[in-house]
Amino acid sequence: MDKMCSLVRNLYLVPKGIFRLCFILLNNVYCIGTYTIWMLMLYPLRRLGYQDMYYKIEGILFHWMLAMVAMWSWWAGYEVMEAGDDITECLDDRTLVIANHQSTGDVPLLMATFNTRKQILPNIMWIMDSVFKYTNFGIVSVMHQDFFIMSGRKLREKSLLSLSSHIHKCYLPLKRKWLILFPEGGFLRKRKATSQKYALKNNLPHLEYVTVPRVGALHTIMECLNPKKAAANNNSTIDEISVQKLEWILDITIAYPKGNPINLGEIVFGHRPPCKILMYYRLYPLSKVPQESDSLSKWLLDRWIEKEKMLETFYETGEFPLDENSNVPTPVVQDPVRFLFLHLFFIASTYFHIQMFAAAYHYCSYLIY
Repeated sequence: MDKMCSLVRNLYLVPKGIFRLCFILLNNVYCIGTYTIWMLMLYPLRRLGYQDMYYKIEGILFHWMLAMVAMWSWWAGYEVMEAGDDITECLDDRTLVIANHQSTGDVPLLMATFNTRKQILPNIMWIMDSVFKYTNFGIVSVMHQDFFIMSGRKLREKSLLSLSSHIHKCYLPLKRKWLILFPEGGFLRKRKATSQKYALKNNLPHLEYVTVPRVGALHTIMECLNPKKAAANNNSTIDEISVQKLEWILDITIAYPKGNPINLGEIVFGHRPPCKILMYYRLYPLSKVPQESDSLSKWLLDRWIEKEKMLETFYETGEFPLDENSNVPTPVVQDPVRFLFLHLFFIASTYFHIQMFAAAYHYCSYLIY
């Protein structure tokens, strides 16, 4: 009887997965298409000197786009839990977010985490692998002015110079607030063996649940957004420097049940049983983060050693080690009514754009023939 019930459940996953896949593909079409067309239609605002207005609208649409991604994991029953420090203080400030990187599910789940706070996603900048530019979501990230970092030792120096330039040309002028960085530079399963060899060669701790973080991008960001160095290296006024400075570093530890990370395929097809994913926060004011290069590298490595110990405890006991000042795990509550209205907006916009292009086509045909 148990085998029969299990077989029925597994058979149910097939039509469920097909339906979810078709829906998400359709969702991509009418959301990404609508976002792209609206931004192209509004592009003259940038040329006429209304860049702030243009990117204000873009930020809202970008948030709504990521809300659709947040809906995918919520709909599949993958619930995000928050614990650790209270992050209310940094929501409206320039904040560098660093997180461990386990799988393709990390980014959609971070989107789901940030979706409920209206200040974050419109003013966020993601640092991601350059391969992402050529995915379906790549055009959205290009228009939002996210940064695509090139992987590989030979390209590392060039990538860091490009990151520095991007911060000064895009992140600061567009008044972005949060900057998302995965210092490990890749997924745990892909980098684990290489990281452990590197750690053994350089007398670093053996890490099983995280990999040795790379410090290049962090150093570059700190150089660009360090108010003391900005004052020493250029003629900026005190007011300009205060606006440009980084104020917080938010360290997020992403923990999956039993150390089995959710991947993008599971989010799309929804075949994995519902579960809870923990986001553990540690918030550091910039004044408590060392500025000197070697000290900063050690500080970052220490954070990852802390993650290793916390994840080990979590995987062995099922309980995340919390100190007396940490908030207990609480669910990130999504709003299904808001999801419904956003779907209606994107669908209505798609219909409007189709009618607009059809009218333009008929008008051009009339002029020609």
